[in-house]
Amino acid sequence: MYLLFDIGATKTRLAVSKDKRSFDKPVIFDTPKDFNEGIKKIVKEARKLTPNNFRAVCGGITGTLDKDHSKLTRSPNLSSWVMQPIQEKLEQEFKCPVFIENDAAIVGLGEALAGSGIGDSIVVYITVSTGVGGVRIVNGEIDEHSYGFEPGNELLDMQHSLEDMVSGSAVMERFNKKPFEIPQSDHLWNELAEKLAFGLHNSIVHWSPDSIVLGGSMIVGDPAIRIEDVKRYLKEISKVYPNIPEIKKARLGAFGGIYGAIYYLNNRLND
Repeated sequence: MYLLFDIGATKTRLAVSKDKRSFDKPVIFDTPKDFNEGIKKIVKEARKLTPNNFRAVCGGITGTLDKDHSKLTRSPNLSSWVMQPIQEKLEQEFKCPVFIENDAAIVGLGEALAGSGIGDSIVVYITVSTGVGGVRIVNGEIDEHSYGFEPGNELLDMQHSLEDMVSGSAVMERFNKKPFEIPQSDHLWNELAEKLAFGLHNSIVHWSPDSIVLGGSMIVGDPAIRIEDVKRYLKEISKVYPNIPEIKKARLGAFGGIYGAIYYLNNRLND
C-alpha cells in the first residue's frame, strides 16, 4: 500500500495505490491552515482509506521546499506550515519513507506523463489558481534544480510578479470578489490572458519547451483565462523563435497531483 497526497492552498487530496500504477478513489478536504491540525487530518483521512500500513508516502505541497525536501521555506497560503518538520512528522505517523515535492511540480509531472503533455520531451507546466506555480519536465522527470521552480515569482515590472497579476488571490484582492463571480464577458479575463502571455514568453525563452500545459482553476474553471486569448497575445509578443510551443489545457482535472505522485514515487523506489 502507498499513500499519495496533494496538499494545495485550499484543498488536500489523498489516495491509496496498491501497485504504484493506479489509485483508488481519492478523498478531498479543505487544507487546514494550522500545521498540526493538517497533519492530524491527513493521518485521520488516510486511516479511513485503509487500515493497512503503507510502504511509502509521496506527494506535493504548495510552496518552496528546502534542499532536503523535508520542510517548506516559503508558502504564502500555508504560512503556519513554513519551517515545520513535515517529512519527519509524516514519517513518525506512518512509519515509512515519505517523499515530498512542490505541488505544481508533481501536477506537472502527471500532466507530462498521463495528461496533455504526453509525447513531448520537454514540457513546461504552469498552474494559475490561488497562486501561480510551475515546473519544467524533461524526458519524464522533474528537471534538476537547487530549490525548485517558481515561475509565479518572476517579476513582470519593478514591483509586481506574475502571481501578483494573474492569480486568483490577486483578483480577489483587487476586486474583493472571487474570480468565478466575475463573468466571462468582463474585459478582466482578456487582460489576464495578456499578462499571462508575457509570463509564458519568459518561460519559453528560459526553458525552450516543446509544449506548455496550463492548469489551475483560473484556466480550467468557468469563467477562465481562455487558451486561445493567451495564444493570440503570445504570438504578438514572441519574436525570438520562428514558432511558439504548443499551448495546451491540462486534462487530469483535480487529480493531476495524484497521478504525478505515482510517477514520482516510482522514480524513487525500486521495491
